[in-house]
Amino acid sequence: MTKLLFLPLPLLLCLALATVLTHGMPPIGRDYNTHCRCNVLESRVIPPNRLKSLKIFPPDAHCHTTEVIVGLTNGEKICLNPQSHWVAKLVQFCLIREHAQQDTLPKDIL
Repeated sequence: MTKLLFLPLPLLLCLALATVLTHGMPPIGRDYNTHCRCNVLESRVIPPNRLKSLKIFPPDAHCHTTEVIVGLTNGEKICLNPQSHWVAKLVQFCLIREHAQQDTLPKDIL
């Protein structure tokens, strides 16, 4: 009778191990992200006086698209559509300004 009680235990352990191995365990870390940062993209034009910061995240192993995130003066963060014409111009302007501050303006940006 006691053998019948212990029979499900190894079965449950094997099932738990198979679940962990198939789903994987992500590394423990605060900055680890397995998905894109942006779920919703905005294409509307944002006035320059409302922009506080701009971050550009190139494609990587976790997200296959370029992500453009702006911080607004009110503290809000918005994901912009990098395919939008005005966003591409904004990114180009910021890259040119950044390289000009470093006095190493690459020829291929112009």
